[in-house]
Amino acid sequence: MSADWETNHDMTNSDITLLLADATDGVEIGIAPYEAVIRGGRRRKARRWAVAAATALVIAGSSATLAVAGLPGGSGTVTPPATQAPTATRADLYTAQRTTLATGVEDGKEWRVVIDVWAAPRNEVEAAGQLEAMGEYGDVPSGVTKATELIGKSSYAAFFTDGDSADRDDRRPVFEDAFEATDDPMKGTDVQSAAIPFRTTNEHVQRLVIGMVGKDAEQVTCTWRDGTKTKVDRPAKNTEVSTDEPAIRRAEGSPVDWFVCLAPKGTGYGTADVTAMR
Repeated sequence: MSADWETNHDMTNSDITLLLADATDGVEIGIAPYEAVIRGGRRRKARRWAVAAATALVIAGSSATLAVAGLPGGSGTVTPPATQAPTATRADLYTAQRTTLATGVEDGKEWRVVIDVWAAPRNEVEAAGQLEAMGEYGDVPSGVTKATELIGKSSYAAFFTDGDSADRDDRRPVFEDAFEATDDPMKGTDVQSAAIPFRTTNEHVQRLVIGMVGKDAEQVTCTWRDGTKTKVDRPAKNTEVSTDEPAIRRAEGSPVDWFVCLAPKGTGYGTADVTAMR
């Protein structure tokens, strides 16, 4: 392949495939750089987030046609999101629906927990465009190897950021999964939670808990290893609660609701249970 590929727009699919192979050569897939504890409901299959190599998508030529020949299962070309005709009135497939679930200050430093939810693409063209957009956000699901695996699924990524930014380089993923049309909604006392260390430099106890519950859950109780508890309530109807206060919250685009609780220093995660319902 010619060394002037950055300015030569007459690349073949074979050239792009070789370029992608070079870009991913030597990438080692390993476990996440922290230990996560995941507990939970029978309806959710939340997977531990592992370090994953995102597939590089190359824009070839001034026509801005997205070449996906090097993407597993892909062939030919698809039109990128910017040039696609808008679909029916529905959530933007190529922009994450982002909700801040919790904020706080510890040791003089701000922190926050954020969730991105992606609307379900309906076909391969939409899925390919969404996969590219996910890569820009850093939200590519760890188990996804080709764009078609996104079709009919509403994907989500919940992450912790130690600061006031949610940029991909300043955050730690907690867990991710996808909501499928065939999924039963969470109900009753169903709960799914994940816990990670609040800090990674000098702390190994799982203190930060992020979880999901059904729409009829009124209260979640996080029980810590030292026996203390943190109660997280659903705000009264039409009442807004600051993200500095623990609460059961809606997340834009999510069919379930979410909560965050943080253990006091010196103790860690025990359990998280729904303790009151409508």
